[in-house]
Amino acid sequence: MNTQTPVFIGRDALIALMTLDDYLSAVTSAFRAHAEGRTSQPMPLHIAVDGGGFHAKGAYIGDRPRCWTAVKVNSNFPGNPRRGLPTIQGAVLLYDAEDGRLLAVLDSMEITAKRTAAASALAAQHLAREDASIITICGCGEQGRAQLAAIARVRALRRAYAWDADAQKAELFAREMGPALELEVAATANLQDATTASDIVVTATSSTTPFLASACVRPGTFVAAIGADSPQKSELHPDLFGRGKVVADSLEQAAVMGDLHHAIEAGRAARESVYAELAEVVAGFKPGRTTVDEITIFDSTGLAIQDVAASAAAYTRFVRKGAPCST
Repeated sequence: MNTQTPVFIGRDALIALMTLDDYLSAVTSAFRAHAEGRTSQPMPLHIAVDGGGFHAKGAYIGDRPRCWTAVKVNSNFPGNPRRGLPTIQGAVLLYDAEDGRLLAVLDSMEITAKRTAAASALAAQHLAREDASIITICGCGEQGRAQLAAIARVRALRRAYAWDADAQKAELFAREMGPALELEVAATANLQDATTASDIVVTATSSTTPFLASACVRPGTFVAAIGADSPQKSELHPDLFGRGKVVADSLEQAAVMGDLHHAIEAGRAARESVYAELAEVVAGFKPGRTTVDEITIFDSTGLAIQDVAASAAAYTRFVRKGAPCST
């Protein structure tokens, strides 16, 4: 009987094992598998508590030559930075889906940040203009940093604007990310001036009130809406959905917990008005951007298949390298 002991892969080990390109490759494979009908994922489970909440996501991927299942439980407490703690904390349990063995427990902070950014980069490959070079990042936390770094891998960015409700966070973001990416990064207090000068806009906040209005987005822009991963959160004004080609990571999820959810409630969008799911575009079943002037919107609620693929890739590298367990 195989009694293999599950391994723990901590954040430091994940950083050493996985590059942004590795996450992009893993997420691409997950969406292709989804388009080919080789995945299964139930709707997420949310547990609301005072000051924050917990959510659990799980999925199966019938990969080649191995099948994987993973379950992720994350906590999200927006007030944690005031306590000196991360906003998001959690773990991913990775299983062999052929015999049920628990293979690994992985720190979910790194997995969540990087797989989410990789999905935006994948969407940008298909939905942003090829000549897109100016980006605005709304929300200058860890996810905003990951988003900028990932999208810079797929588009030749030359300038980035950083906007945050906390102006000091935007200033720090600009000071750190500019040299790190060898990119001109400027903090801004005027959101509309930044976004109307941009080809790409990323919203990565915990806002419960929409702040990106239709007037903030010019024709030809690609918008990646990242923050609305629960029914209470909202970043894009519903009117914007009437102007753009909407691609969801999952129509089922976006309709109940993404910015699309709020647009439907406001009567500015419908399930039938959504152009495609990202998997359909990645697999070539539907084209992505088709005109220079169209506004494209990626409503990203975060899929468990992304966690499965990223965790499986990290575990495979971990075993191949014979890495020691890490905290």
